[in-house]
Amino acid sequence: MPECMKRITAIITARGGSKGILRKNVRLVCGKPLIAYSIEASLNCSIIDDCYVTTDDDEIKEVSRQWGAQVIDRPAELATDTALSSDAVAHALHFLEKQNKFPEYFVLLQPTSPLRTAKHLEECLRGFLQSGMESAVSITEAEHHPWKMLISGKHGLQPLKDHRSLESPRQLLPKAYRINGAMYCMSSTLFREKRSFYIEPAYTYPMSQLESLDIDSEIDLKILEMILQES
Repeated sequence: MPECMKRITAIITARGGSKGILRKNVRLVCGKPLIAYSIEASLNCSIIDDCYVTTDDDEIKEVSRQWGAQVIDRPAELATDTALSSDAVAHALHFLEKQNKFPEYFVLLQPTSPLRTAKHLEECLRGFLQSGMESAVSITEAEHHPWKMLISGKHGLQPLKDHRSLESPRQLLPKAYRINGAMYCMSSTLFREKRSFYIEPAYTYPMSQLESLDIDSEIDLKILEMILQES
């Protein structure tokens, strides 16, 4: 089956409780709820068939439907501060299976990555499906090289790599990337088997640090507003 014929469902995880920013997922940014940016990206991607928001929150459900997404009622125990995204996605896939809508692939989108666009989704998903790899994640170059970090050990803080790396010019170190959380994609069946969003070999889709903005504080919201106003 050509990659464009594979059924792909977008799953957006958006619980009601948020500590850093009150009511984060429905906060208006340039006149639009934060979650709407992710819903629009998925609806405008030509190879995504359905968009579902899994949430425990009535307001998020209403806003999500207003912007065109379908809604999955997430149980309260899967929407706590310690609940795992993998559990929420597993519940969503179980719901879709009962509706006879179990997708061949899903792409997990977090509403805290509003600068991820339909173009990013299209490029990432097509590249992944053509690659034959097991999973796909979006990445960005690490702002701080991990080899220049210290970690807690038996004898206090110690270099993550070695002492020489701490003093080496960054240009001499191998490029380091981090998963930016904007996109995770894989086979629904494989996810059920492994219960992980990162399975090797993994296809990596690079995004700029600006595009990888993650909304976790009021300052992040202000930065997002400035970016959107200037674009």
